[in-house]
Amino acid sequence: MFTAVSILQLIEKDRFDLNTSIVKYLVLKNTKIPEEVTIHHLLTHTSGIADYFDESGSDEDWEKLWVDKPIYTIRKLSDYFPLFAYNAPEFKVGEKFKYSGAGYILLGLVIEKASRISYFDYVRKNIYFKSNMKDSDFISLDEVHENIAEGYEPVKDKEGNIVLWKRNIYTATPTAASDGGATSTALDLIHFIQLLRNGKLLTNEMTKKILEPHVLDEGSNGHRGYIWKYGYANWFILDQDNNIVRGGHTGEEYGVSCRLYYYPSLNIDVVILANQGWCAGSFGWDIHDIIMKRIK
Repeated sequence: MFTAVSILQLIEKDRFDLNTSIVKYLVLKNTKIPEEVTIHHLLTHTSGIADYFDESGSDEDWEKLWVDKPIYTIRKLSDYFPLFAYNAPEFKVGEKFKYSGAGYILLGLVIEKASRISYFDYVRKNIYFKSNMKDSDFISLDEVHENIAEGYEPVKDKEGNIVLWKRNIYTATPTAASDGGATSTALDLIHFIQLLRNGKLLTNEMTKKILEPHVLDEGSNGHRGYIWKYGYANWFILDQDNNIVRGGHTGEEYGVSCRLYYYPSLNIDVVILANQGWCAGSFGWDIHDIIMKRIK
């Protein structure tokens, strides 16, 4: 979400627009990224470009990815580029929605070129500072800071029983990137989503764009009886009358599980932060069910 807000801020400054070709803007040569891919396609995960990792892949697939290029060497946005840029697209541009971390890596590179500073410094200056997010930053796993939760993953036996806990230092990417990985607190994320929803980070026009759905998420559509759509780094569930019930985003990494949700008609915001992978989702639905029961 920080990346999407940053992109829209730069569009407001006329550095590029939603229809700008990523290939032309970044002057990409000899890649297999189609010239038709625009900023809009990357924001909505409809570019069709190859990803550096399939989100539906297994733990073994993730581990194999780092055999030739150790995970601890991935430090800059440009380090991700060779992992996807020369692979064939998965589908035609604009054909459908499929979540793509690679698309948001490219958007991060756009932010760096347009702002002439690092992606991280841009977000610090234009989002964290403006949102009074005093306890948010981009912190590497090998850095030691006070008040930072460490990530853990369970090791299970054949019966599914937890027999050991391991740190995520060899499984999570060591630093943040423009497709995720920032370190924050519940209070800071509340500040962020409230300022975003109230038009304090973007103009009225761009605030409207980031708070509205743009494409159908066919893979999730119908789950729990909702219509599922995606916008600019904003995942929506809608009722059968196409009213937005909930917006926001997920965050999953080895040893990390997070949710940032908002319910626009109820003015309710929900933040869940956990230092164990794949645990915030079910808790998020528990909270969702409580909210739905209360309004009924």
